[in-house]
Amino acid sequence: MEEQLKELLFNPTVGKIATVVIGVVIIWLVIKMIQKNLITKIKEDNNRYRAKKLGSFIGFFLTIVLITVVYSNKLGGLTVALGVAGAGIAFSLQEVITSFAGWLAIILGGFYKSGDRVQLGGIKGDVMDIGVLRTTLMETGQWVDGDLYNGRIVLIANSYVFKEPVFNYSGDFPFLWDEIKIPIQYGSNYEKTTQILLKVGNEVAGDLSTKSREQWQELKSKYRLEEAQTEPMVSLVANDNWVEYTLRYIVNYKKRRATKTALYTKILTEVDATQGEIKFASATFELVGAPDFKVNLQNKV
Repeated sequence: MEEQLKELLFNPTVGKIATVVIGVVIIWLVIKMIQKNLITKIKEDNNRYRAKKLGSFIGFFLTIVLITVVYSNKLGGLTVALGVAGAGIAFSLQEVITSFAGWLAIILGGFYKSGDRVQLGGIKGDVMDIGVLRTTLMETGQWVDGDLYNGRIVLIANSYVFKEPVFNYSGDFPFLWDEIKIPIQYGSNYEKTTQILLKVGNEVAGDLSTKSREQWQELKSKYRLEEAQTEPMVSLVANDNWVEYTLRYIVNYKKRRATKTALYTKILTEVDATQGEIKFASATFELVGAPDFKVNLQNKV
């Protein structure tokens, strides 16, 4: 029994396994201590998130290095076996491998980062976490009107970045152009309507014109883009029922609903103050009764 115990204790394989286990435990204890004592003191959310992810990546990297060093003398004999096994594993885990490649593309290619509002695979929301295999979103919309959270957390495989378009609402240009349409009756004061809409647009969304223009100029210096108007603008079109005005303005990507509420409130107040010079149009339907008709029935003999 004693001889067997000595043989087990001095067995090279057992020693290597013990070395790997102890080394992995030490590596992750150090990583967790750093994350708890140093990374949590970083005040800025985005930097703290990146530091935490970097710490985890370093932990995985050191673990792989440790295993490689401990079993370096065995790698030569395992090359052929690993090659054959690797082909089968690659085929069966192709989705996992694609998701890992997607993670590299997201991190290195700048598809999006934590905190961005994106649309992936038909799902729109804010990026909570970017994992090695999947991205976690706090979903917006669906049964909730507007761009508000609905409380559902969605996990999406990173492989989606190779299969479908990635819509980023807050990347290099964290603004959106939005529009509201106002139907006005024929015979209203058209010039005054235009003045009111421009006035309201500048009061509510005009402060973003300068900020968005600076961002747009930076975007133009990086990509081939044309000039774009960031100040509120009004256009109109006449149709069979009314004159339709369109107010186009720029807005923060998270404040579309609040901005529309402020715009409509001010527009309603301004139009009411015109005392009938400007009237909103609406679709009306007149129900017409069937015309009277008489039927004479004659008996034929």
